[in-house]
Amino acid sequence: MSDTIAILSHVDEYLRLAQEYKVSDVHLAPSTQPKWRRFGLLQPIWENADTISPEQSETLARNFLPEQELRRLEEKGDVDFAYDPGFGRFRASVVKTRLGWEMVFRVIDTSLRTMDELGLPDAIKPLLEYHNGLVLVTGAVGSGKSTTLAALVDEINRQRTDHIITLEDPIEYVIESKDCHVNQREVHTHTESFSHALRAALREDPDVIMVGEMRDLETISLAITAAETGHLVLATLHTGSAARTLDRVLDVFPTEQREQIRIMVGESLRGIISQQLVPNTEGTGRELALELLVNTPAVSSLIREGKTFMLPGVMQTGKKIGMIMMDDALIELYNEGKISKEEAIGRAIDPPTLRAAIGA
Repeated sequence: MSDTIAILSHVDEYLRLAQEYKVSDVHLAPSTQPKWRRFGLLQPIWENADTISPEQSETLARNFLPEQELRRLEEKGDVDFAYDPGFGRFRASVVKTRLGWEMVFRVIDTSLRTMDELGLPDAIKPLLEYHNGLVLVTGAVGSGKSTTLAALVDEINRQRTDHIITLEDPIEYVIESKDCHVNQREVHTHTESFSHALRAALREDPDVIMVGEMRDLETISLAITAAETGHLVLATLHTGSAARTLDRVLDVFPTEQREQIRIMVGESLRGIISQQLVPNTEGTGRELALELLVNTPAVSSLIREGKTFMLPGVMQTGKKIGMIMMDDALIELYNEGKISKEEAIGRAIDPPTLRAAIGA
C-alpha cells in the first residue's frame, strides 16, 4: 500500500473537497503537489500527496475543459471562464506554462449575500440611490471585490425598479431579477471585451451598469462617460486605497486629457470602497478591512485640482458621514483582537503611523 495520496482522476473531486473545507482557491500545477488557499494561506491539500506530473495535469485539464475552451487554450495559451459541474460554480483559469498545463479554480459561494451579511457599512447604501455617477470597488486579487459588487447589485435589485446590465469575466454570481430586470453578460462568451460590451450596453436602455473590471483606457473612458450621461456605474479596479484608485484612473489618460478627466471624475464619482481580507488570529477565516471615500464638495475639489495626496486629510474629517480610512479599519480590527499586530502593520497604507498608533 502506497504511503502517498495518488492524484485524483478528475478536477471535480478536488472541487468537492474545496467546497467542503471552505477553501477559496484550488491550484493544480505540474511538478508540485495539489494545493489550495484556505483562510488566505496557500498550502498542500495533503502533506503526503504525490506531485502532479505534466502528463497528469494536461489530462486533468482536457477531461474537464469544454470543447470551446479547449480550442481557445490551444490557440491562445490561456483561458478564464465560469465552470459549473452541477454542484457549484467556479472561476476556472487554465494556462500553458514552461512546466505544462496549470489550473487554478476560484470557489464561488453561489449564495448571494446581502450587504448586511457581509458587514458592509450603512454609509455605502446612499451611494446606491443615485441615478447616475460612478461607484468603485477596489482591492487586490482575492480581496472579495466580486462578492461586494454582487451585494451592491443585489441591493439595487431589491430597492429599485431599473434595468441592470452586468458585464463580467466570468459571471460569478447568478443574480435573479427581483424588482429590477437584470441582464448578465460574460466577456468572451457573450461579447469580445469589456469595452465592446460597455459600448453595446449604452444602446440597451440601462439604468445601472456593473463593469467587472476597468482594465484599459477605453473601458475606463466609456465607464466615466456612462456615469456622466445618466447611468449609475459600478466597477472594480485592482488598487489598494481611494487615492491610488483616482491616480490610476487619471494616469491611464494622455496628459493633454487629464484636466478634462479630473473635472468629469470630480463631478461623477459617488464613492470608492477599498477592501482587504485579513487572516484572523484564530486561523479560521478572514476579516474585512474596508476604506470608504464618499464624494463631497471638498473631495470633488481635490480631484479637479489633481491634489489626491490630500484626500486622507479630508477623509479624516469626513468620519461623521461614514468615511473610513483603511489604517483606521485595521487598527479597529487589531484592537478588537480579530487580527494580529503583524497583519495590521503589513497591510497598512502608512505602516509607521499605524505602528505608533498601536504601540508596536
